[in-house]
Amino acid sequence: MTQTHSEHREPAVVVGGGLSGLAAALGLAQRGRAVTILEAGEKMGGAAAYSGGQVWAGANHVAEREGIEGDTKELAEKYIRAIAHRNPEFLDEAAMKRWIDTAPDAIRYWEDVGAIKWAVIPGLADYFNASDGARPAGRYLTNVPFPSDELGEWKDKLLVSPYFPVGTDYAELFAKGRRQSVMKDEDAEPKQMQGFGQSERRDAEPAGSDMPDVLTFGTGVVASFLARVAREPGITIKLKHRVTGLKHDGNGRVTGAIATTDDGEAEFDGPVVLATSTFDNDPDLVREFVGLEPDQWGSVGPKTLRGDGIKLVRQVGGATVNLPPTAQTMQPGWKSDYNEGFSYGPDTAMPHTMIVNRAGKRYCDDSYWPDVADKTMSNRDENLPFFLIFDEQSHQKYGLGMTPPGEPYPEGIVTTADTLAELAEALGIDPEGLTQTAETFNGYVAADNDAEFGRGTKEFVRRFYGDPNNKPNPVLGTIEKPPFHGMKLRFVAASVGNSGIHVDGEGRVLSEDGKPIPGLHAVGSCTAQTVSGTGYNSGIALGRGLAMAYLVSRDITGAN
Repeated sequence: MTQTHSEHREPAVVVGGGLSGLAAALGLAQRGRAVTILEAGEKMGGAAAYSGGQVWAGANHVAEREGIEGDTKELAEKYIRAIAHRNPEFLDEAAMKRWIDTAPDAIRYWEDVGAIKWAVIPGLADYFNASDGARPAGRYLTNVPFPSDELGEWKDKLLVSPYFPVGTDYAELFAKGRRQSVMKDEDAEPKQMQGFGQSERRDAEPAGSDMPDVLTFGTGVVASFLARVAREPGITIKLKHRVTGLKHDGNGRVTGAIATTDDGEAEFDGPVVLATSTFDNDPDLVREFVGLEPDQWGSVGPKTLRGDGIKLVRQVGGATVNLPPTAQTMQPGWKSDYNEGFSYGPDTAMPHTMIVNRAGKRYCDDSYWPDVADKTMSNRDENLPFFLIFDEQSHQKYGLGMTPPGEPYPEGIVTTADTLAELAEALGIDPEGLTQTAETFNGYVAADNDAEFGRGTKEFVRRFYGDPNNKPNPVLGTIEKPPFHGMKLRFVAASVGNSGIHVDGEGRVLSEDGKPIPGLHAVGSCTAQTVSGTGYNSGIALGRGLAMAYLVSRDITGAN
């Protein structure tokens, strides 16, 4: 039950101004708390604002409203168990059941309090479409396009995704394909293209100057929540307030937060909710949780993702969970001069491409990043370093990253040669192995059947990553037209984390001995993804974050 506002509200502190933090603050304020949001960066939104805005929730009311029937909580649980089956020891049964059971209520609650108007992402299937409990559509939600003017004074204080065509919608993206929107006007420079890492630079533009009239994808989801939070009288937002310490009493209860600001330190009292996202930009934490060095790693997330939440809980005896590196949410990508300094996305899944190791061999479904991450990290000695190989068909049809079709590739990123053998020599790959692999791969393309690794069989990949105009398969195309191109890849993180703070099903931070730390909760991607173990599906991070924010706000305020 929503409480009325009071002049004598008890305070609470939310650390982080992304989607989960905004939702936690709104839930607390709706239940009678005065909330201060402390955001380390100069703008709101965090990693969620950069994302595709996919919110995964089983048995949600939005699908039912749109006439998509048949989903149940039982089917959602079956699916999560199916994708977590390889490492069941990392699945927290109680937390998983709490999440599955709560998610439909949370999704409805955020709409009821005016934080968002939901829509189903059309025709998007679960990642593992052949698994028990999988659904062909209905579990992926996003926002109805949101008018940017409703942000008011916050319009120039919101991060805008450089990785998605904000202002269009999923229906248009699916119709064109994520690599099909590199557009050149006759008298202009190349314009924005669709896909991760495919947008023109924004840092030279005045704040808010390139914001579309309507906001979609992750930017739109966050904008909708931010506009609602900004109307809530019990919430105060403070930018450029990086929390570096937690206050606590002699009994181990967390009683507030200490933030570093341009004017020195500032203290804020109340129970603390950590919503700081993941550890992408802290090399030491990357080594600890993933086992990769800086030259093997990158991130498309904001630079403020530095593992602050993990460091804060460790100050007060909080525990973390380290999931296997094979389960890390990271995609094959490369270093670039744009956006946050790295690119990844549909390029590695497009027709006329394949991923090989230094022996020149394919070793995974190279269109499907979870399989790339799993197989590469399972056998690092053989599969690191790894390389993207493509031909002139790819160059002329799709370009690469910021490079439009047919235009020269950026210097220092792509290596080009007249033959595959020469390309292999230049990249340090076995020439005979690469030549033979390409010949075998081309045979699979001709048969429309990747007999070894099943490339092109996953509906999510075909719809979200491929070229819808490439028949018969959106992600299969031969590698046979010279010149040939290639580049060494690195893993680029999607700002999800997987490993992180250990919390229970209510979002309470747990100590090393497994007991809740009083006064300290955590939500979103700063927490370990124990509700799905080593299994992951796009949209779980945001969907779980919103469910956790709902639960945490209730737990702190004692709601039933």
